[in-house]
Amino acid sequence: MARIDFYHLQRSRLEEVLPRLLTRVLQAGERALVVAGSEERVEDLVQALWNDRDGWLPHGSRRDGYAEEQPVWLTEDPQDNANGAGYLFLCDGSDSTLVEGMERVFDLFNGLDEGSVAQARERWRQRREEGHALRYWQQSGDGRWVEKASANAGA
Repeated sequence: MARIDFYHLQRSRLEEVLPRLLTRVLQAGERALVVAGSEERVEDLVQALWNDRDGWLPHGSRRDGYAEEQPVWLTEDPQDNANGAGYLFLCDGSDSTLVEGMERVFDLFNGLDEGSVAQARERWRQRREEGHALRYWQQSGDGRWVEKASANAGA
């Protein structure tokens, strides 16, 4: 079972949080798959990674090709693990059956949109029933991530 971390974005936008999380994954020598809600959204995130002020992250999308060579692969297809990633980032309410084969999953959702929050709660419930180890993170007033809840596998 995968460890799944839910990130409740309230103070930062996805385009600010995603590069920091991806940097940690790459520093650990791992590969990442980022699933966004649409092809247009994929391109928005590609641009965010190109323009990240903290540094450039090697990445690609279907437009770039060579998926197997990309440490970070961005797609709107929830089944497209073309780079063989072990870390999955679900954005914009995306979901994927690839969760089962991942080492770790990051479910990043817009905490300022009640519909997104409700969908994230449903994904939490579903993943708990599936037996995954869950963590729920929320930003504090100073922007730090604080673990607010967890559910152990099988609990």
